[in-house]
Amino acid sequence: MTVKGSRGAAGAARWAARGALVAAAGAVAVLLLTLGGGGLLVLLGGAAGLVVTAVAAWWVLAHRGPLRLCGTLLMGGAPAGVLVLFVRSGLWSTALVALLLWSVSLACARAALRKPLPPAAGPGRPVAPPRRPVLLMNPASGGGKVERFGLVARAEKLGARVILLDPSAPADVGAVAREAVAEGADLLGVAGGDGTQALVAGVAAEHDLPFLVIAAGTRNHFAMDLGLDRADPARCLDALTDGEELRVDLGTVAGRAFVNTVSFGVYAQVVRHPEYRGAKAGTALEVMPDLLLGGAGERLDAVVDGTPLPGRQALLVSNNPYATADPLGAGRRPRLDGGRLGVIGVRVDGAAGAAELAVRGHLSDGLNVLTARRVEVTATTPTVPVAVDGEALTLTAPVTCAIRPGALRVLVPRDRPGVPPVAPPLDWRRVLTLALGRPATAGDDTGDRVDRAGRDDRDDR
Repeated sequence: MTVKGSRGAAGAARWAARGALVAAAGAVAVLLLTLGGGGLLVLLGGAAGLVVTAVAAWWVLAHRGPLRLCGTLLMGGAPAGVLVLFVRSGLWSTALVALLLWSVSLACARAALRKPLPPAAGPGRPVAPPRRPVLLMNPASGGGKVERFGLVARAEKLGARVILLDPSAPADVGAVAREAVAEGADLLGVAGGDGTQALVAGVAAEHDLPFLVIAAGTRNHFAMDLGLDRADPARCLDALTDGEELRVDLGTVAGRAFVNTVSFGVYAQVVRHPEYRGAKAGTALEVMPDLLLGGAGERLDAVVDGTPLPGRQALLVSNNPYATADPLGAGRRPRLDGGRLGVIGVRVDGAAGAAELAVRGHLSDGLNVLTARRVEVTATTPTVPVAVDGEALTLTAPVTCAIRPGALRVLVPRDRPGVPPVAPPLDWRRVLTLALGRPATAGDDTGDRVDRAGRDDRDDR
């Protein structure tokens, strides 16, 4: 970007920050000016609706029978009740204006903080096409994407050797990949889910071979953060003839590689149930009460780079931090080469804890969001249920997670969709700094924090 362009972007960010503060002040003013006429009721009604909804959600997850039914009704009824209250009391216009102003403020604040981030895996390096690529393909993955997109024929046409895995007779994928290396493979690739991707990625990193990701799984989180085409996995094969290489980090749990996440606690125990694959929501609702309140759920203690994290009900460790604390939903990682693990710990002790989490968010005592180089998880039992990239395992306690910076060479097509911009976390201090015309300090957003951590790791080495 030119100096003139940089100044223009800085000016736009400054005015967006000022717009955010003006809109936020307007929302507060609307409520303060109508305190006598219902502004206080708008605030209290909205807060009450949020708290009741959070408590209702806890009842749905942690209980069965009448209390779960009551929670289900309240989850829909609380927001509707707040809306009816505003309409019947004539406060809907006040609430609507305040909500619109606050929405404008949030949009302006995010626009002010947004700046171009590097790709999730950094810039690519041009490389020569592989001469003896070997691709493992799971025909059952992603509901049959291998056959639906003609991946076998396309790969063989491009000169790759394809090994079809038999879903009815699960094989040792790592052993298959190592045999391919012994036979002279100069690239390993996988068309399958993230769990299979991780197993072969570990072998590729072990032998310092390039690794090809073919987005033929169900969610394809790793492919998404690499900027690959998840709608048409056949496009991933273009890397065999026109590709570039990325260096990304690889996570390890008890020595086993993972590309996305390792889950401990409630989620890991739900995944262990055989019926989970076919009925995720139903299985979770059936099992959760026993895990949260019935004594079946094991509380976990963790040490995150020397910082104790005791009594967590759920713990998620990710290969680089997610931009939001929701990696199981729409979360994304701004970087895959930052040299840090992301750590999210959750502890909710009853309905009051659920309400506090809903109101305070990441400031709640029940939610911890950290980064680390090493995480050690312990329990009172000799073994710990773990979900590694969605695959259910049982590991011997204590379980250690670590990060291997730059351990994996990933071959990607030069022509690929790329990574969409990540919405920056809201930091009102930065917004105020920008509005006053002061330059923002480096390392204020998620991507920069991760980047700085990665540089620190490399400096330490």
